[in-house]
Amino acid sequence: MQNILITGATGFIGRALCDKLLADGIHIRAAVWREELSGNIQEGLSIVPIDSIGPDTDWAEALAGVDTVIHLAARVHVMDEKAEEPLAAYRRVNVAGTERLARMAAANGVKRLVFISSVKVHGEEAAKSYTEDDPPAPLDPYGISKLEAEEVLKKISGETGLEVVIVRPPLVYGAGVKANFYRLMGIVARGIPLPLASIVNVRSFIYLGNLIDAITVCAAHPRAAGQTFLVSDGEDVSTPELIRRLAGCMGRPARMFPFPAFLIRLAGKLTGKTAAVERLLGSLVVDNGRIRRELGWKPPFTMTEGLRETTDWYKKREERGLMDPG
Repeated sequence: MQNILITGATGFIGRALCDKLLADGIHIRAAVWREELSGNIQEGLSIVPIDSIGPDTDWAEALAGVDTVIHLAARVHVMDEKAEEPLAAYRRVNVAGTERLARMAAANGVKRLVFISSVKVHGEEAAKSYTEDDPPAPLDPYGISKLEAEEVLKKISGETGLEVVIVRPPLVYGAGVKANFYRLMGIVARGIPLPLASIVNVRSFIYLGNLIDAITVCAAHPRAAGQTFLVSDGEDVSTPELIRRLAGCMGRPARMFPFPAFLIRLAGKLTGKTAAVERLLGSLVVDNGRIRRELGWKPPFTMTEGLRETTDWYKKREERGLMDPG
């Protein structure tokens, strides 16, 4: 694993992955949106600008001399969707764009492509832990497009011999996290009471450092080829327990009070926040046993260590008066 192309190198996961691989002495070629070239990009990266990801993207320069591709770039969740046909917009980037990259990678002699998919290919909630063998049941355009990309990659692998490894993480937290997790930290830090004391659920998460470690193992381990892996911290928690842990890391009290879950769901429906509410109330657990058995991987950080690093980063941002990075 000497020459690696990373797409999405300036994103939440991409920046941390580049830092790790650079520290390990790996040569990294980073595919970066052209409009981000003036931003804060790490030193030591070989930058290749791209204008867009889709069925016509020219990856030739980025792929020259590359052994491994780690494909992070994607059209992710859009809060205020403006596309007239959201599924078509997701498919253009996440399916057609991934297919174009994989076919050009195979043609250019790339040995392995690690694709960062999502637990959302399984669905949004389950009564038991998801395993890689469970039938997929995506519910939204993002999850559908990720599943279709996985299927395309398996087809290309069979046709060309390109080694494909698929990684399906749940919600990722760590320094740089955005959106709902960041806002939850803000609520806890300010001591705002939450109506979640009565919630009985369980959810899987993965700390950014653990995900980066899993990705690097999947990029190098001989037995990873052709495999799909669910990854997590291995410490599944309820929403009230997550809040208590965040509060403990911040040195704040965990302020919660009991409130009927059906009324919370009703409020979410009336305000158009059903999906966000279900992530607080529902259960979503993954079984990371396969990657542990097949590759000998185990999370190098505990959930407490990950939450402490995340809240320390949050407190430093607050001290500097910075807003939600999302």
